[in-house]
Formats: sequence, C-alpha cells, structure tokens
Amino acid sequence: MDDGLDDDIARAIALSLQEAGTMNNAASHDIIDVDADDDNDDEARFQAELQRAIDASKQEVNHVPRTAPQPPIKEPAAPTASSSATSFLSERAQLERERRERQKRLRPDIYSGGGQDADHSDEEVQEVQQPNAKRQRISSSSVGARRANAPPSTLSSAATSSTVASSQAAGPSAQRRPPQTAASVTPNLFFDGELRQTANKHVDPQKDRRPVFRLSEILAPKEDIAFAVVSAFCWTYPWIYSMFSPNTPVIAVDHDPRGEATLKAILPNWIRTTPFLRNGFGCMHMKFMLLFYRDGRLRVVVSTANLVEYDWRDIENSVWVQDIPKLASPVTPPAKTEDFSSAIVRVLHALNVAPALINLLRNDHPNLPIQRLEDIRSHWDFSRVKAALVPSIAGKHEGWPKVILTGHTRLMKALIDMQATVPKDKDLMLECQGSSIGNYSSMWVNEIYRSAKGQSTQDWLEMPRARRAKVPYPSIKILFPTARYVQESVLGEAGGGTMFCRRKQWEATNFPRELFHQTRSKRGRVLMHSKMILATFVDKKSPLDRNQRATTASSSDSGTGESNDSAESLAGWVYVGSHNFTPSAWGTLSGSGFNPTLNINNYELGIVIPLRNEAEIDRVACWERPPQKYVTGKDMPWMQIESPYFVEDA
Repeated sequence: MDDGLDDDIARAIALSLQEAGTMNNAASHDIIDVDADDDNDDEARFQAELQRAIDASKQEVNHVPRTAPQPPIKEPAAPTASSSATSFLSERAQLERERRERQKRLRPDIYSGGGQDADHSDEEVQEVQQPNAKRQRISSSSVGARRANAPPSTLSSAATSSTVASSQAAGPSAQRRPPQTAASVTPNLFFDGELRQTANKHVDPQKDRRPVFRLSEILAPKEDIAFAVVSAFCWTYPWIYSMFSPNTPVIAVDHDPRGEATLKAILPNWIRTTPFLRNGFGCMHMKFMLLFYRDGRLRVVVSTANLVEYDWRDIENSVWVQDIPKLASPVTPPAKTEDFSSAIVRVLHALNVAPALINLLRNDHPNLPIQRLEDIRSHWDFSRVKAALVPSIAGKHEGWPKVILTGHTRLMKALIDMQATVPKDKDLMLECQGSSIGNYSSMWVNEIYRSAKGQSTQDWLEMPRARRAKVPYPSIKILFPTARYVQESVLGEAGGGTMFCRRKQWEATNFPRELFHQTRSKRGRVLMHSKMILATFVDKKSPLDRNQRATTASSSDSGTGESNDSAESLAGWVYVGSHNFTPSAWGTLSGSGFNPTLNINNYELGIVIPLRNEAEIDRVACWERPPQKYVTGKDMPWMQIESPYFVEDA
C-alpha cells in the first residue's frame, strides 16, 4: 500500500473519530479483501498508523460504532482522563509533522505553496509504471485545508445546463451568502442538468460573472446523503472525508499503481475499491459521484476535478450535475437498451463496485438505497436527462456490439442517437481542451474525428493502413497552454503541475504542431484542468482554417453513420469529462470493418450535450474564443518536466 495513502488514512481517522457519537466495539466482519498480497512491511506500517490514530482519538468518545469492515485492530487500553487532551493533541501534531516531512521529502520545491496532483493521461501511465518516479501530490497541510472559495466580491463563473440556459442557476447573491449551518441549508436542485466551472480563488472578479460549483455545495446538505459512490484519480482522504458525514457509507473508487483489482476498508464506513488494469498499464481516471439522498433523489456528478483541494481552489475545472427523481414504484427497464442509466451500471461493474456494495450490505449497512447495481435503472427516473454518458473502459474490446459501448466509438454512437451528426451542408470543427498531450498521428486524429462527426469507422478500417496513414490532419484545434502563459499565470510555474507535455512528443517527426492553439481562461490568468471537446458545425463554403488542411475525400462518407438532416437545428455539441485528447483515453481502433478491435488504456468518463446556437457554444466554452494559433518559432507548449519547480530527482 502507498505510504502516502496510509498516512492520509491514519490522519483522517484521527481527525474524524472525535466527531463520532456513541460507539460499539466492532465485531468480526465478513470482509472481502482482495488486497491480501500487500507487502508485509507496508501492511504493518498501515496497521501501526491506524492503531496510533485510534489511540490518539479514543479519549474523545466512549465506544466505537459498527462501521464498514476494517482490518483487524487490537483494542487499545483507554487513556487516562488527565492525559486525554494532551495525548490527542500531541498525537495529532505528530501525524501532521510526519506528513509534512513526507511532503518535503517528495516535493520540496512546491510544498510551501500547496501542491499539485498528477492528473494527466499518457503521463499517468508512465508514472504508475515507474515506482521511483516522483508523483505529483496535493498537500493536505493547513494551507491545503482552505476551501475553494473565491473572494467575497467574486461573482459566479461559466454556467449552463443540458439546455444551457437553466432557470435554476444560482445568482450572484447566492455566491455572496454567508456561511450556513447544516440545518439551514436549502440545496439547489438541477433536474434538467447543470454545467458550471468550479470556484477559484485566483480568478479576476471582473471576469467571473457566472454561477460556479463548490464541492461543499454539491454535497449539501451532507447529513442527508444516505450513500455515495465517489471516484477520482487523486485523493486527499482527510479533506474529502470531512466533506461527508462520518455516518455516511461511501465507496471510494481509486487508482491502484499496480493495476490490481482490490477492495479494502480504509475509514469508518468507507471502502476503497480499485479496478483491474491489463498488465498494470493505464490508469483509473474517472471523476464522478453518485449521491443517494434520504429524500429519494439521486444526484449524478461528472467532473474534471480530482478530490484534492488544489483542483477545487487553485485551477479551473468543470462539473456537470443532474438530480434524478426516484420512481413511485420500481419498473423493469428494457434488457438490451443502452441509455444513460444502463451506462452507469456498466461502468460501476467495470470499476469493481459490485463487491464493495455487497460488503457494505452484508455487514453494517443492509438498508442502503440500492441492494444491487441494477436497482439504479429500475428505481430512478432518467427521462429528463438530455446528456449522453460516454465512458472509456480499459481493456481490449472486440466486435461492433462491444466496441460501440466505449471510447470514441461510444461518442460516435451517442451522437447518432441524439441526432447530433454533422448536417450534410456543414463541416465539423473541433476545439480540444485538456491538460495532457498524447502521441498523435494523422491516422488516430482522423479516426477520432470521424467518430466526432457521428460517422461509422467501418469504411475507415476497410481502407488500407498505408493509405489511412497518408490522410492529412482534419479541422482540429488542440488547446494547450504555452510556457509563457504558465509563467505569467497567477501561480506561475509552480502552478503548472497538472499540465503535461514532453519535448520528445513535441519534436517527434510528423507531430501536428500546426494544430496547437493558445488556451486562455475567460476568468483571468488561471490555468485550466477542464477537459472539453467543443464541436461546432461550420459552413462548407466558408474557410475552416487557412492554416490547416481539411480532410480529403475520405471524410465524405458512404458508411453507416450518415449525416442527419435533423441535426441542422443544432450548432454543435460539447463533451465534458475526464478524457484528455489522447489515444490512451479515447482508444485506438484496429482490425477490420467487419470485426474491429478497440484498445483503451484508461478508465474515463464524461457527458455529451447538444448545443443549439452560438450563444450556447460561447456559454459552455471556458476559454477565450477564437483560440489563437501558436506562433512558429515563438510559442512552445508548457513542459513541466523542464521547469526547475518539477525537476525529478536523479
């Protein structure tokens, strides 16, 4: 087990057990533990930290409540009353000192200024493959404990809903309201879906005029959450644990550096699960929440932010939220229908959530809102959801029935289903905003471009590979910050820890440097961790981009995904989620048009929303448009590894 995770978990327990009410000595549980092969030293260290954390906070409570199954713990002797306060504070301080020393050891360059996570795509693969490489981590120090609050004068930021203009959006006065007690919180409800940027403490108040999302507000009221499934690539467990009621059972979907499917009780009422990664390659990169409230509604949250303070405070991220009402009585959903709810269930099975749910049900939480994952489809009404869910499931997928359920071919199928294919008299322009650069080839970019048009790739696969490799790059703009923009941003180079590009990528033969464009936040000199693909339908008679070459005759299709005249009422669509614009995230096709194969390295998740006019397009884009093309010989992408702030240890 990762040393940093052990320390964070121990600290979370030490800081949270003091909040517990009456507690009973935990009985032996029927624990499902597929993490039994952990190194003995690591396990011993974890047990020691866990034991010390409980010793430190034991005096704050009378007895321990039954919680989610935990590793066996020897019952400590109760401390004397005279030493309780001193003991707790000293132990808590010791935990903090040890954590600080670990952070200074791993990241002495940025420790004093907070921290960054390692959220990227191809770069994540390299880091999890190299245990000795230094991994970006968010500090959980007192500096990092601040909420992602904008200054009091800051207004709201970019907002939209599935219809973009939502009447339920919080106004400026809501952004200025004073802190509320749990009893007084009246949550905003988003039954038609809502897309917003996250609050950020560094934005320009004059440019920050639209509603934003704060994690504390998304979860509010936290005491009303009966059960949650939460997923992220990077975690600060003490911080996110404090965001929930200690009585709420939570399944935490995390990334395992070895790529193993694991299940482990880590905190009171919390179980950590990780999915399998083929040959240990790739990463679990999904960022979402399923929040089951006591009033019956289900809140679905799809985000670009990790569960670390830095992502919700210092850099921009995007979040989509929709509340799903519970049905009056369960229904039997169509068995073979692929819709939003069936995609959720399929994703949860892939992420190893089912055994975690069984674990909770068999032990301390037999009355959870769902008894099996399929209950999500039969007990909640998804009829008002206009977005389409687009997952990438790591692995090898063979045959069209499986291929169209994941990756960029799932995007293609979703666009066909929502009639968002490119109209016959239009062409497609893509603006791809992300935080990590992939290893691009014209063949792969054309492959995903065809899916983004809502066109089948069947005839593309039938084309000889040598011919496919010669097709020029299509009308795509890759948005990535320049080195100068990062240097001039509010946090400077020290804030560029979540943006990834390497010189060997940039200088590779045939790398599409001509497709790169500046990405500048609409809200000021802040960096964006948001991952979006903005698709706009442009007139074929107008020049798409004089500096780029459009696709040749291979773009005009005789494939099954024909252009749809009904899409003429749409102006485009937007994808928002965890996918960076990389082959690792979206997958790579091979095989034949009759029997295709899609290989995907990562677990990713996002949503697609149709856009009906230019106003909606402008509203959802979090960057200044039109993006400016890199100036040859002057502009270079930010390369974190070359910055003195991020030089790896020799």
